[in-house]
Amino acid sequence: MKRLWVSSGGAVVGAMSLVAFAAAAEPAVMETSPAGTAAATCPDFLPDGTRCWKGQGPKGGYYWTAIPSNWNGVLVVHSHGGPRTAQPKADDPLEDLERFSMTVREGYAWTGSTYRRGGYGVRMAAEDTNDVRQVFWDTFGRPRRTMLHGQSWGANVAAKAAELYARDAEGQVVWDGVVLSSGVLAGGTEAYRFRADLRAVYQYYCQNHPAQNEAQYPLWQGLPEGVRMTRAQLAERVQTCTGVGLPQENRTPDQQQRLADILNVVGIGEKQLVAHLAWGTFLFQDLVQKRLDGLNPFDNTATVYSGSHDDAALNAGVERFSADPMAVARLSYDADLSGMIVAPTVTIHGKYDPTAFVWHQAAYRDRVDAAGRSDLLVQTFTNESEHSALSAPQYVAVFEALMLWLDQGLKPDPSGIAELCEVADARYAKGCHFDTDFVPVNPLSGAE
Repeated sequence: MKRLWVSSGGAVVGAMSLVAFAAAAEPAVMETSPAGTAAATCPDFLPDGTRCWKGQGPKGGYYWTAIPSNWNGVLVVHSHGGPRTAQPKADDPLEDLERFSMTVREGYAWTGSTYRRGGYGVRMAAEDTNDVRQVFWDTFGRPRRTMLHGQSWGANVAAKAAELYARDAEGQVVWDGVVLSSGVLAGGTEAYRFRADLRAVYQYYCQNHPAQNEAQYPLWQGLPEGVRMTRAQLAERVQTCTGVGLPQENRTPDQQQRLADILNVVGIGEKQLVAHLAWGTFLFQDLVQKRLDGLNPFDNTATVYSGSHDDAALNAGVERFSADPMAVARLSYDADLSGMIVAPTVTIHGKYDPTAFVWHQAAYRDRVDAAGRSDLLVQTFTNESEHSALSAPQYVAVFEALMLWLDQGLKPDPSGIAELCEVADARYAKGCHFDTDFVPVNPLSGAE
């Protein structure tokens, strides 16, 4: 495997700069707003000279587009994370544009949209992502390169879009390269199982979600259809049971024991308990009631829970539920990945990500290997415990490595990407935290 060696002076040996990649055929930036778009005032976090547009896509999603003055002729199409259950708003894409504004600073054009609605739907979101790519092409012409970037659940969306829309009707390549960051890449049938376990374990210890005086329902439903609850109300229940949100000295011994049992069995941190329960409540309600017609995709009939102070009692008393095969098939069709990648793909993931656990990368690696496409996948890992905001120069290095792969055939390896990060960090001073030797284990494979 070729390495991307970096000289002591900070230049990539034999590598053209990204700015030099811009070809004579680079699409022209429109001076006026084309039909369907509106010129917008760029937010302050973008570099001076950037031009921005916003509009609404063909299916209803809202998009923002930013093109820097030093555009290198490469477009980054972004798929955002979630799933967000609230209805989308016109300026929602600005959150992700700010988070990944280093791409614009490095000379890339960026476009990203909400999806047409809130709630679950990987294929729906993949289609909307492809649509915003087409909007850009129709508006500004086809760029020299088109890159697809997905973050968190958006990485599931982007990976699905890369499979479904790899080529157009004429057989021409659509996505030149793909970046997947902090990705939920195990597929829908595996990614949310632990949150179903969390609902069951939490209810065994707490008995307040639902409370004894409320209508009872199968926990895999999240909430019954039509029932409303706020996140603040959920957090209040968690605090009552476990003391989360209270100072340590104000927690009772019973609260401390229940909290320790829940965290140890499910394998999450205290700071993430409410967040994961919220997904297992509001997202499950959307997924089950609106997308799967009330059918259950989760199964814990054979699960043996361990890590509590009394595992025998837990396993004897926890609520059990079995998956409906049709629900599993429908969720798999919508969200699982085939591994049949056709574009060079680079991933980046924090080893201690508390939201999308790093084993998602192992599951994706194994799926790609089984499809015989491992030559198109490079995975990198950092020593960070962040999910949505890894250090900026690391993202820069991943995109630069992918560009070198596409334009010069220099397939990167983790060490070469780490070296590119050190060069980029001279501009960002945020630090590089790559672990170039880390190999994640796939718990779904049964490997030890």
